[in-house]
This record gives sequence, C-alpha cells and structure tokens, in this order.
Amino acid sequence: MRTFKVIVNGNEYEVGVEELRGGSAVAQAPVTQAPAVAPTSQAPAPQAAPAPQAAPAASKPSPPPSSGGGGETITAQMPGTIVDILVKEGENVTRGQSLLVLEAMKMANQIVAHQDGTVAEIAVGPGDLVNAGDVLVVLS
Repeated sequence: MRTFKVIVNGNEYEVGVEELRGGSAVAQAPVTQAPAVAPTSQAPAPQAAPAPQAAPAASKPSPPPSSGGGGETITAQMPGTIVDILVKEGENVTRGQSLLVLEAMKMANQIVAHQDGTVAEIAVGPGDLVNAGDVLVVLS
C-alpha cells in the first residue's frame, strides 16, 4: 500500500492506495482524519428573480397609404437600404419596370411595378433603411 498527501479545498488529507492485480487502484478511508470544516461563503445568497411583467398588447399596424382608386402599394419584401430611386412622382410606369434598387445582404434587388400605372407617391429616399412590409412606392 502506498500513502499520498492530497489537498482538497485547502484541507490536507493522507490517503492510502492499494494496487490490485488487475492494475486498478482502490482508495481506502483516510489514514489520518482531517477536521470537517463547513465552507464559508463570502457572496450573499442569491435572491429570487422578480416576477415577469405582462407583455404590452400588440398594436395594429397602420394601414398603407391609400391611392384612392384601386392603385397598388409596393412594399419591401425584406429589410435593407434604398440605393437608388429610378422613377419620379407623376411618372407613368409599365408592368415589370424597375422602380428602385434595394440592397439587402450585399445584393442589389430591383423593385418592379406589378401593374401599369402612375407613381402617386415615393415613400423612401436613397440611403433610407427599410424593414419588410414598409411602403416604398404607391402607384395609381
């Protein structure tokens, strides 16, 4: 049997270890008994977390501007930055015509008209940050 000194949390113990035939070792009870010391905590006891507050009621999103006569509101399909406006208010546009360029995830996306019409309102400008669903252009 071999005897070792082991220090645990600042307390020194003398431990005897006996080698068995299989090569594994078994520790015996301490040869000398160390005094039992309760750990002292310098940190204050944790306090219970405050009860969570109720979430505020969701507000209804504001309706998009109305073009009055069955026009079309073009909205952003993804968040991004407006890079360029390709049309002016009052300009006639055709279906498929590019209206503006929206940069999202380092890619320039052409935003096009889905119907023929007249540009009634341009709600954004170059450099504006937009979120998905924000109004970009209103056609009449």
